[in-house]
Amino acid sequence: MTRARPTAGASDARLTEALEPVRADPARAAILLDIDGTLAPIVRYADDAHVPEATRSLLIEIARRYAVVACVSGRRASDARRIVSIGTISYIGSHGTELLRAGWTEPTLDPAVRDWSRRINDFGREADTSELRRLRVRIEDKGSIVAFHWRGAPDEESARAAIDAIAGRAEQSGLRTHWGRKVLEVRPPVRMDKGAGIVSFLEDAELDAALYVGDDVTDLDAFRGLGELVAEGRLKHALRVAASSEEGPAELAGEADLIVDGTDGVRLLLEALLADG
Repeated sequence: MTRARPTAGASDARLTEALEPVRADPARAAILLDIDGTLAPIVRYADDAHVPEATRSLLIEIARRYAVVACVSGRRASDARRIVSIGTISYIGSHGTELLRAGWTEPTLDPAVRDWSRRINDFGREADTSELRRLRVRIEDKGSIVAFHWRGAPDEESARAAIDAIAGRAEQSGLRTHWGRKVLEVRPPVRMDKGAGIVSFLEDAELDAALYVGDDVTDLDAFRGLGELVAEGRLKHALRVAASSEEGPAELAGEADLIVDGTDGVRLLLEALLADG
């Protein structure tokens, strides 16, 4: 696995060289991207996230050139589409359990997860106490997942302690917990990960290469999903890209083939995917 330092610009020879297996034949390549922290800068309030227009325009061109383009998110697939605002690409939501293909009006949800949605919603309502509101912890309904955000709380230490207690109750209730960048997700006790979603999504695609870009712990599963496809002979090349940040997990950079500098680096990577020559 070849490593590269964060890219300095779209003309950087290291970036061009790293992307060559993907750029060689766009008709047999997949471009897969996380959204928050990758396409869209991290913001204090999750609902305020948006993809900069310059990045969005590049992604539209990517969708015209490459065989498969999809955003892979912990958000609901419909919310992911709203943030990116491109209808010609697919969206894998709720950490791989929800699929909204290009042109579809409604997403499909993994049946193994569907039956847990009510219980997850009930847990979120019970956790929404006056004390949690006082601490300014924000609760995000992701359908089959409920997320607790403490980014920007006036007292982040106390907010985190309250969320630790929520995590303990969730686990005692037989639910699963997953930690991200200043967020706790409470999930059903079934497999939910971006890698499984990607493997399923690409099942019938005839591809030689795939690229995935992400910035957080959940993107490790996506990296490993691409590795699984290579090991099975379903892909010849997989390029795993980490979008670096001060809050990003060290293990993501450790498993990446290429590292770019945050959302600006991702934009430069998209430019390089479209460059001639």
